[in-house]
Amino acid sequence: MVNAMQTRLRMFLVIACLVAPGAASAQQRPLVTEDPETIGANRILLEGGFELDTDQTNSAYGLKGDISHIATFGVSVGISPNAEVQVDGGLLQRFNVQERVAGGILAATPLVAGARTSGIEDLVVATKIRFTPESAPGPAFGLRFGAHVPTADPEKGVGLGTTDFFASFLVAKTVQSVRTVGNVGLVVLGNPESARKPATALALGVSVARALTNSFEVVGEMNGRLTPFEKIVPAGLESRGAFRLAGRYTYAMLRLDFGVIAGLTNRDPSFGISAGATYVITP
Repeated sequence: MVNAMQTRLRMFLVIACLVAPGAASAQQRPLVTEDPETIGANRILLEGGFELDTDQTNSAYGLKGDISHIATFGVSVGISPNAEVQVDGGLLQRFNVQERVAGGILAATPLVAGARTSGIEDLVVATKIRFTPESAPGPAFGLRFGAHVPTADPEKGVGLGTTDFFASFLVAKTVQSVRTVGNVGLVVLGNPESARKPATALALGVSVARALTNSFEVVGEMNGRLTPFEKIVPAGLESRGAFRLAGRYTYAMLRLDFGVIAGLTNRDPSFGISAGATYVITP
């Protein structure tokens, strides 16, 4: 596992170096790393797409399989020039169970190898505030905070049925045709085993976007969480992470994207693909 993580990290560094020599707009899907720039007052940003993840492990249930996020969505509403409210989720996800693995505090689920389940995904409700706009000498700074709400059915073997709270510090800077974004924050993870013993994780993310033409750009990121504060990490709350590489094409207020995903731990997808669209409604 360590060798695989080192290989993926080297891959990301090489790609970052390739895209680094070269102003890009605020980064949206398919990236997870949040740009401190907001969409603007009275604007509405709509996102939709799908993602296919293979060989993903849910250690809380002791299950491993392929997960299809068939109808993901996101809505961001600009409530002021410097703030927006976000709601993200998924209308349908399917879990094809490949095998049962050791462990799992929720292992009593009746799912077995070959089983297929489907249902809605958990919701993420958040607020993003930009404190300082980007200027010639300095980057943009912002804050994003919110909650992960358990709307998925735990019996489907995907959601944990717990509520998470998070707050992240955001920073971004554009140099020529490259925009670099960084996130660091804390996440309080609900414990599926004991509601009175949540776990604390460190959220980290860095992304790079390189504009190749006026309408096309290449983006890459590493994003995930670490749980270094826990002596014993509950199953399902372990460190997670993923590397994403994608292309984005923009026409007027519409943006199309297609990307690939590689997990950074043995609990994350070994490989995945995603595609979708973003559209901004202006007043």
